[in-house]
Amino acid sequence: MGAVKETNPPRKGQYLTFYVAGEEYAINILKVKEIIEYDTVTVVPNTAPWISGVTNLRGNVVPVIDLAVKFGMPASKVSKLSCIVITEVCFGGENLVMGVVADSVNQVIEFHESEIETPPPFGTRVRIEFLLGMGKIGKKFCLILDIDKVLCADEILAVTDASHAAPVTLRSPAKSRSAESGA
Repeated sequence: MGAVKETNPPRKGQYLTFYVAGEEYAINILKVKEIIEYDTVTVVPNTAPWISGVTNLRGNVVPVIDLAVKFGMPASKVSKLSCIVITEVCFGGENLVMGVVADSVNQVIEFHESEIETPPPFGTRVRIEFLLGMGKIGKKFCLILDIDKVLCADEILAVTDASHAAPVTLRSPAKSRSAESGA
């Protein structure tokens, strides 16, 4: 008998938890590159409603996604606690940098497999395929996002197609720096 091939990413590990529209979400810490203060986000015309725009991250164009809108809630209201969680997602075998608007960041927490429940097929605003599970935090749960699926190709293509943006939108910061030095 052969080994069973795992089709889902491992769920146990450390996660960054943050709030969007009063709900607590978590992203695997290995997908989080940094957390930046919510600053200037430039609107890109003709993009999906959940794309807030793009921000400048040390000279690189980074698409910024409003998860509240993506999950069918009113747009996030920017406050002094608002921030952008810079994530790295896998698209077509390449790692791309994208930002997610958070109302506030809460904590880094370690979830063991026994603390992660299978999400119910009802009762969440998030499509079930976007979830790795529900992490137990005391008496409550936070939704653990599969950020690669949440920030899928549709968002990336929408930003680049909207105004015929230059391909720099799709470059990772490392590739952008090496391209600049070689030009």
